[in-house]
Amino acid sequence: MGLYKYLREAWKRPYETISEEQKKRLIAWVREPVTTRIEKPTRLDRARSLGYKAKQGFIVVRQRIIRGGRQRPQIKGGRKPKHSRQRMVLSKSYQAVAEARAAKKYPNLEVLNSYWVGKNGGYYWYEVIMIDKEHPVIKADKDINWICRGSHTRRVFRGLTSAARKSRGLSKKGIGAEKIRPSLRANKRRGK
Repeated sequence: MGLYKYLREAWKRPYETISEEQKKRLIAWVREPVTTRIEKPTRLDRARSLGYKAKQGFIVVRQRIIRGGRQRPQIKGGRKPKHSRQRMVLSKSYQAVAEARAAKKYPNLEVLNSYWVGKNGGYYWYEVIMIDKEHPVIKADKDINWICRGSHTRRVFRGLTSAARKSRGLSKKGIGAEKIRPSLRANKRRGK
């Protein structure tokens, strides 16, 4: 087995295989800011499989997300029935929310992809791979320069990343997926 296969196996059950190391990481990460730029990926195998390369123009950001239901803002007006629901129902995954928050912090970068790195009682952590699409190294790389095209501008906010496409139901096709394309909105939300 090669290095990446061992890494992949270890990260399938991180709280059993690398438990002490993972505990130390989580203790340190809780004290960090919500959005933290890091030098290199924690899960190198996953990052590489999602398109990361150790070259200029690639940036990795660790994003922390609070676990639990999403609270609505306080309702100060309107009719009585509208006051009963306190929780906001989002049709997005934690991962898609993490990508969007990282993109807000770094508005000049595009989100390529992201992956899970840990959780405790209060938080989830995701690492988001981001690209500086104006960097000459990125423009010259034939594997990744597709992200420099205008159609991929602010792609994370339009649900075009892998995590967001999964939330939108676009990983399915065929029977049962008739009302998903071109979008849920176009099909009056009948697809989910």
